[in-house]
Amino acid sequence: MDRSRIPKFYQYSVEERLRILLERDIITKEDYQMLVNGRQILTNEAADKMVENVIGVFSLPMGLGLNFLINGKDYVVPMVVEEPSIIAAVSSAAKIVRAAGGFKSESTEPILIGQIQVVDIEHPSKAQHAILQNKEEILNLANSLHPNMVARGGGAKDLEVVIHPNASHRGDMVVVHLLVDTRDAMGANLVNSMCEGVASLIEKITNGKVFLRILSNLSDRSMVRTEAVIPVKLLEGKGYSGEEVRDGIILANEFAVVDPYRATTHNKGIMNGIDAVAIATGNDWRAIEAAAHAYAARGNAYTALTRWYKNDQGDLVGYLELPLKVGTVGGPLQSNPVVRIAHRILGIQSARELMEVMGAVGLAQNFAALRALSTEGIQRGHMSLHARTVAMAAGATPDIFDEVVEQLIESGEIKVWKAEEIVKKIRSRKEKPRVLVTEKAESPLSSGFGKVILLGEHAVVYGSHALAAPIPLAIQAKVEDSDDGIHLIIPRWGVEEKLHMNVEHKYSIYQSLDLILNELGLRDKNVRIEVFPHIPRAMGLGGSAALAVAIIRALDQHFGLNLSNEEINRLAYESEKLVHGTPSGIDNTMATYGKFILFQKGDPPKMEEIRVPKPIPIVIGLSGVESLTAKMVAKVREAWEKNQSLYNRIFQEINELVLQAVEAVQQYDLERLGELMNINQGLLNALQVSSWELEELIEIARNNGALGAKLTGGGGGGAMIALCPDNADDVAAAMQRAGYKAMVTQIGTKEGEDNK
Repeated sequence: MDRSRIPKFYQYSVEERLRILLERDIITKEDYQMLVNGRQILTNEAADKMVENVIGVFSLPMGLGLNFLINGKDYVVPMVVEEPSIIAAVSSAAKIVRAAGGFKSESTEPILIGQIQVVDIEHPSKAQHAILQNKEEILNLANSLHPNMVARGGGAKDLEVVIHPNASHRGDMVVVHLLVDTRDAMGANLVNSMCEGVASLIEKITNGKVFLRILSNLSDRSMVRTEAVIPVKLLEGKGYSGEEVRDGIILANEFAVVDPYRATTHNKGIMNGIDAVAIATGNDWRAIEAAAHAYAARGNAYTALTRWYKNDQGDLVGYLELPLKVGTVGGPLQSNPVVRIAHRILGIQSARELMEVMGAVGLAQNFAALRALSTEGIQRGHMSLHARTVAMAAGATPDIFDEVVEQLIESGEIKVWKAEEIVKKIRSRKEKPRVLVTEKAESPLSSGFGKVILLGEHAVVYGSHALAAPIPLAIQAKVEDSDDGIHLIIPRWGVEEKLHMNVEHKYSIYQSLDLILNELGLRDKNVRIEVFPHIPRAMGLGGSAALAVAIIRALDQHFGLNLSNEEINRLAYESEKLVHGTPSGIDNTMATYGKFILFQKGDPPKMEEIRVPKPIPIVIGLSGVESLTAKMVAKVREAWEKNQSLYNRIFQEINELVLQAVEAVQQYDLERLGELMNINQGLLNALQVSSWELEELIEIARNNGALGAKLTGGGGGGAMIALCPDNADDVAAAMQRAGYKAMVTQIGTKEGEDNK
């Protein structure tokens, strides 16, 4: 397993992300408990021992930069930063570079310079010569002050003497540079004490007066150099060819090389990444910033720290060189608990390794910024993330947060005052059940419904029946005219893409949209398609089909196509083929019709509506693990092909359970329905489509009084359902205490009967 590759990590809750890190041994159980309970916060008492006049503790978000492959090793990179888009951008850039073989990073020995200023010297050249003649004595004295550092292979290694003629009102100035290898320590106090210790000896040698004795933060003897070579094939996207992106990045970098105004912003972007890692690892980011900008100004003008160019093969090559002095041991590491956790997550063994990681992060950040600037511009990519920050500032609570973000973006006024207005309006509404079905007369939104399968997963692909019901969660969409091409906007997922239909799309969402537009004869239209998803992605709740249906209906409404439900269902089924390979057809049918049905695959499929005496209370538990239906369907098919007679018998048993469940539902015999669900789960487990997360959720549900519990959908993660007529809230609360998400709802209501 690639340590730093955690697909869709951003989609999970904080608790789910921590669980993933624990499962992958990226954090320890102690780290998990500390982070999940918020106990990693620096206390006032601890802070009071770190700095003066303490009145409290100021917190910043810590996230993870993913996908990093540096010198052949995987890294999960902790980053502390308040600015949105930085972590997402650096992770995306690292993913592209990873596909090209990763970053190559190298560092020099971690040398820090201590400066000893000598004035009142009659003959500077003679003083310089005398100091160099006595170099060994000076170095020995310096090292005698820190024998433990010498024992670790560090210590004072060399010295230099610089003369500044007529540099002060006291005449010439001689400056001694003490070059100290600080190993894994940041080394400021160490170098300062060495400078203090040798000052009297230098005065004796030079017959001068030592004044300042202090380190320099221009750490240009501690350098990191990072390179990435990216084939143009990996650069194409968002309607741009790889060559266009490559040449745009090179041109943008050339601007920063010659223009100090542009170079300042260019280098600030590099430091966005480096500073975030420095803060997370307890390093002095102010010293790092000072060194980087001083190094950028070392010539005749301030310039870019990176160089981007085209090699002989036509690849894009990026190169970053900068001074970088960091430490992995010392006070901040010991005093701040979150710094200790960050070091464990990073998994570095030395300060030089940390330097090499930070160099890669800086280059990745620069690549991401230049790529955005040279294609559609940086502001488009910031819209959703900025809206989320503004919504938080306006006090949007988790239960209304996504709705506030969506309304903010729709308003076009991404301002705090507008967010506060939206929050106030939402909170003023009367509390009522959240049923996401939109009346056509009241709103331009069109819907596709999510679903749960009560019984019959996987067997339905082989002709057995399945019993399925809509849930009051939907994906909604609207279509508006646009000035230029086709734009797909999904604020909640951070998707803001301009689709160029002559480009081969790699991701199913774009392939699906391409198919739909082509089938409807709309590929040449200029439209903005905005999607509002209320169904968790890849959780086995029919999200991909609901997305397709919502978009089809929105296009139908906007262009007046007068599509029938049968036509919408057929087109959604074709879309599902792109997503799942060999779908049964149940997801698109549920997304289209939104009815409680008994379903059987066929051409055409059979669909019988099931009447329920009254709503059935259920709890939906989310495992937090993506459910890849196509993968699980392929796994079952492979097993079926090896032993068809055995698996056909299992499918037949599942079919009989489904037909019995129909009777139980119609008679409202929930105890019998629960028993049938439990038996179905046993057979699904035999098909090896369950997972330990699902089994844990099922056990929690049954232990807390659920009549039946089983996975729903493809399995391998995703979601499960529990039949809870009397204690749904208790079951959901128990799931949440275990770190899972849970939703209480009802099935068998009539909300889906008129949804077009």
